[in-house]
Formats: sequence, structure tokens, C-alpha cells
Amino acid sequence: MRILYLTPYWPHRATSASEVRALHVARALRERGDVEIVVVGGEGAEDEWMAWPEKEFRVACSFPVATKASRGLYQKLAGTFDPRRHYPDSYGAEQKAMRQVQMIAQEFDVIWFCKLRTADNFPTWAWPRSVVDIDDLPSVYERSVLRTEAGVRKRISSARRLVSVMRREKLLSERFNVLVVCSEADKHYLQKWKIRTPLHVVPNGYSSPPDSPVRRLAEPPRIGFIGIFDYGPNLDGITWFAKECWSRIKHAIPGVRLRLLGRYSDGPAKPVGDDIDGLGWVADADAEIATWSAMIVPIRFGAGTRGKIAHGLSLKCPIVSTTLGAYGYQFTDGREAYLADSAQDFGNACVRAIRQPAEAAAIADRAWQLFLEKWTWEAVRPRIWDAVEDCLRLNSGARKETPPRNAISVVDDDQ
Repeated sequence: MRILYLTPYWPHRATSASEVRALHVARALRERGDVEIVVVGGEGAEDEWMAWPEKEFRVACSFPVATKASRGLYQKLAGTFDPRRHYPDSYGAEQKAMRQVQMIAQEFDVIWFCKLRTADNFPTWAWPRSVVDIDDLPSVYERSVLRTEAGVRKRISSARRLVSVMRREKLLSERFNVLVVCSEADKHYLQKWKIRTPLHVVPNGYSSPPDSPVRRLAEPPRIGFIGIFDYGPNLDGITWFAKECWSRIKHAIPGVRLRLLGRYSDGPAKPVGDDIDGLGWVADADAEIATWSAMIVPIRFGAGTRGKIAHGLSLKCPIVSTTLGAYGYQFTDGREAYLADSAQDFGNACVRAIRQPAEAAAIADRAWQLFLEKWTWEAVRPRIWDAVEDCLRLNSGARKETPPRNAISVVDDDQ
């Protein structure tokens, strides 16, 4: 079996949860067949890839994406109300890239898209023999933005985007053979649209450590956050936490430190404070997280499930999260994690995790047991294989055959 894997990420990088997911999905697919990768819009990492000493995967080709801005009032309105429009994210590959991908795709049994936006980067509606790992549902994301947006103009713009992506999501069955989402909650959400296409849940996971994790709590105590700081929900969440929650925690526990991990966490976006340490990208994040009394996930908007939570669970680190931050994990407050949405409750939960380490450890241990059962990559891998098998079953008569000329529809950029 040959699998074509289209992704926005170069396969040597794993500096964000999305990159980690993409890499492990590719590894799972490789256990079922030969995998070739097409990188779509992965700017900034090609030179790194070329210099990488051991290449785990074969990259067939890579393409940049460019802005495809709507021109004129009519086109902007059409972009809002036409669910079948091309380039809904206003970015896309050129026609030459589309033709090359179309030619390559004919030779493969399964075409797997990492993220819906990767498919949307091409002027194409229906993809034969295809699986799309949606990861973050656009309408869930836009709905969460609408709830937190301030100002009439911004709310109107957010509502317009929400209506647009909802209309598009209802037509996913026309475009792909199999859909993959991150959680049962997302699956139930899409089922409301009466999606006919098979729906598979592939949770975000993390590698299981070879031995049971040992925590070495620092003194003075630390709480920490991990995530890339050029991602809106992360930056919003840590800014809110630093502004609304941090002073409450410091007042209760003098000397406590906030530790920030992840790309650009040591840059200008880092919250200012003598007791806030921006460490940037750290090669051995596990050793740092082992010193934390709790990992915070103060996410207030976004979609999908947070890979940082699976990472924290893999190390038996207690989690303090907003309800949205823990979306998809089905935690109960005080059992597998501390859940809080107001600044006061969130700060109090952090204080409790520090002051009552035995309770926090017991909560983390219960979450660890769930992690071993559901969220290791070993546990997740069979779900990926099931999605591939569904795609093969639905296309059993079309395997190894060249699709008809109109199987993949292409239009000129100017239309």
C-alpha cells in the first residue's frame, strides 16, 4: 500500500503539539504502507530539513502558499456565502503545484491530509481515496472566538466567519472519503450536520515514558506553561493568566515562580515579571516539567484537544485548566485535573495544587492511568489504521487505478 501524506509540517520538527501529532500519525501510517510526504506551506524549515543527518521519511516535494485575497465586494460576499469557494483561508498553492500533486496522487492508494487547511490550500473540492485529519474544527474555533470577542465590529466579523465555516463543514462528505477528529465531543458535534462520511476519533497523544515518571518538585515552587507563543490561544491564555491570576497566587505563596516553555516564550510576547522565567524552546522539556507543582492550561478560545495536556499527563504533572483548555479529555474537576474558568477560581486551584501536594499527586496519578489507557501513541495508533482501512474499503474498486480526468476538479486562479 502506498500512502501520500500532505502536511504543513516538515517531518523532522516536533516543536509544537501539532507537529508532534503530524509526526506520529506519519509513523503510524508507515506501519501500514510506504509513505511519501508532500509539504504544503512549510516555510522556514526546508534548509533545516536538507541539513538533517538522518531523514526518517521521503519528502516527494514541497510547495509554498501565497495570499489569495478576495478582490472586490462581489468576491468578498461570495467568499462569505458560497461554501464551495476555493481558498477559504485566503492562502493557497499555485496551479503548477496543484497539477503536480494531482499527478502524484494517482499513484497512491490513500491520500491523507494533515489538517483541513492543507486541502483548502488547493483549488480542489473533491479528493478521491482521501482521509482528512481535521484536528481543529473551524466552527468550534470561531464559536469560541465569538464568545470572547469584544467590540461590535469584531463580533460581527467573527459571526460572519462562523456562518461561513459552518456551511462548509456541512459539505465535508462531498470532499473526503473519511474524516478524522481529535475527540468524541468533536465527533458528536459533526454528527449534528448529518455527515455521511465515516468519522474516526484519533486523540492527541504523547509518548509513554519507559519508566513510571518521578517528579522532583522545585523549591521555591514552580507552576508552568508549555506552548508556542506565536499561536493566538496560547498567547491570549498566558497573558490573561499573568494579568488576572498571577498576583493572587504570589500573594498566597510568596516566592512562587512561573516557568514558560516553548518557541518564542523567551521573546517580546513573554509576560513581564521578575518571577516569570521565559525559557524558550528546551530540548529536554520533561526534566523541567518534572519540577513543576502544576501545569497550567489557561486557554479561553480555540478548538481541538490540547497536546500539552497529554504531555503533562505522561509525566504525572497535575493539570490546572480552563474547561475549554481540557476540551475533549472529559475530566472531572478534582478527580483527573483542576478545572476553573474564573480568574479567582483558577488562581485558587493553582494555590491548592502547591499547598496540597499529596492531593495533587493523587489527581495526577488517576489521570496517568487514563493516559496509559487512551492517550499514548501506542494506544492511538490502531485508530489511525482503522481510518486507513475504511478509506481502502470505500475505494476498493479504485485502488491502483488512474482517476478520470474530472475526478479532481481544478479551476483557474482568476475564476
